[in-house]
Amino acid sequence: MEKKEELMKHIAILSDTHGLLRENVMAELTSIDCIIHAGDIDTPYILESIREYGDTYVVRGNNDKGWAEALPKILTVTIEGVRFFIVHNKKDIPKELNNVDVVVYGHSHKYTTEVINGVLMLNPGSCGKRRFHLDITMCHMTVDVGCIKYEKVVIPV
Repeated sequence: MEKKEELMKHIAILSDTHGLLRENVMAELTSIDCIIHAGDIDTPYILESIREYGDTYVVRGNNDKGWAEALPKILTVTIEGVRFFIVHNKKDIPKELNNVDVVVYGHSHKYTTEVINGVLMLNPGSCGKRRFHLDITMCHMTVDVGCIKYEKVVIPV
């Protein structure tokens, strides 16, 4: 009997680390296959650190200057049949999106999910420096042959 290769991918989705990679966030990254970071990384150290945990898809945020010039402002990637559009600021999402299942964005530091015209719009919030007394959050997502499951992760501080 042949063993079926596992295609399911576990994804950590984060944004707005602003130069702070908390130990509790790093602990959340140990069981994932890849990371999506929606910008405002602030330092190359953060990017180098998260890349150690798996495949990493990153866009540049409005606070990512000089060192981050080579990072894209917009990125599209397909993971296990799920098509992602990644951008830092929601205002930079085109009105017409074709062939996209999930839009990941950041900037506001507020965890938000909504489905618009069949597309999941997901802001993982901020898992870096606290802003406006908001929770420190990120998202865990599982994708498997086009199917998506996701959950909000509140990071204790």
